[in-house]
Amino acid sequence: MSASIVGWAHSPFGKLEEETLEGLITRVAGDALDHAGIGPDDVDEIVLGHFNAGFSPQDFTASLVLQADDRLRFKPATRVENACATGSAAVRQGLRAIDAGAARIVLVVGAEQMTKTPGPEIGKNLLKASYLPEEGDTPGGFAGVFGKIAGAYFQRYGDQSDALARIAAKNHKNGVDNPYAQMRKDLGYDFCRQESEKNPYVAGPLKRTDCSLVSDGAAAIVLADTETALSMRRAVAFRANEHVQDFLPMSKRDILQFEGCGEGWKRALAKARLKIDDLSFVETHDCFTIAELIEYEAMGLAKPGEGAKIALEGQTEKTGRLPVNPSGGLKAKGHPIGATGVSMHALTAMQLTGEAGGIQVPEATLGGIFNMGGAAVANYVSILERIK
Repeated sequence: MSASIVGWAHSPFGKLEEETLEGLITRVAGDALDHAGIGPDDVDEIVLGHFNAGFSPQDFTASLVLQADDRLRFKPATRVENACATGSAAVRQGLRAIDAGAARIVLVVGAEQMTKTPGPEIGKNLLKASYLPEEGDTPGGFAGVFGKIAGAYFQRYGDQSDALARIAAKNHKNGVDNPYAQMRKDLGYDFCRQESEKNPYVAGPLKRTDCSLVSDGAAAIVLADTETALSMRRAVAFRANEHVQDFLPMSKRDILQFEGCGEGWKRALAKARLKIDDLSFVETHDCFTIAELIEYEAMGLAKPGEGAKIALEGQTEKTGRLPVNPSGGLKAKGHPIGATGVSMHALTAMQLTGEAGGIQVPEATLGGIFNMGGAAVANYVSILERIK
């Protein structure tokens, strides 16, 4: 790739009652430019990741980024969407503008405001990321979709409740030290493993602790071409950035394989000339704990049906073979749809520049990112490395 991340900004994730979507977008946009050490005049293009699907009455949002500073007026600005991978779709759009020589510096923003929407509407909005003719009546919304996936996985490979609880506990423990995380509480394995009044079953074998959070939040990164990046304060380069789109209906694929995820990792690792164990850590899309479990297999950490071993042996803990979700992941950090992919890239850049604070992975040199939309439909993989 010919581009690097040279600056970033990140809002807290959570139920941000005093915030507006516009305020979230403009704040991180301005803060990211300040962090990069540049001004609005230096920006050649703007890309906004915003899923919406009914969460915001304002459905034409690309130009909201311009509200951050009048000097952004007349800059090209485009909103992109690809379900829960919307943020990474925005990042890729920015990279492609630089690769094409159409831009030297691109401001990428991801944002979502979800918590002001009534509960039943939240489920209905999220279910729009499934194939409605076949999955639109799924009880429990998108949790119900992944509840079915978890149930099918258990039927094929056995009850994996212990492993799912280990994944949830790991991510909540990691999230304690993330100042941006929505839930900064170490819940512990026993709480995550046992059904209780505070941890009821939500869909199929999935309990509340197996499900990511409904969140508000925003993140932004500044991308620059390599020559420009090397003249700036810092530069985190893309060794690879791959996008693999799969069929939307789950009936057209083996949903327990996450084949699009696997293909994305295969292409990215080949492009970067790396193996999965060369990475220092991975930020992966744990919208539900069963997703992280299957992703272990898709990324090559385990054979199909053996992802539980990876979790139960602690291989993905912060001190394990390959730390996964040192940020706390979507499970603890939160999942404001449009912001998630941009957040993953910002947090990975923080890790690689040693600016990650309490969630820092020691001596991190290579970071992997997997962000997906739908049930492994839109699959984005990035591999980042600091070059300055």
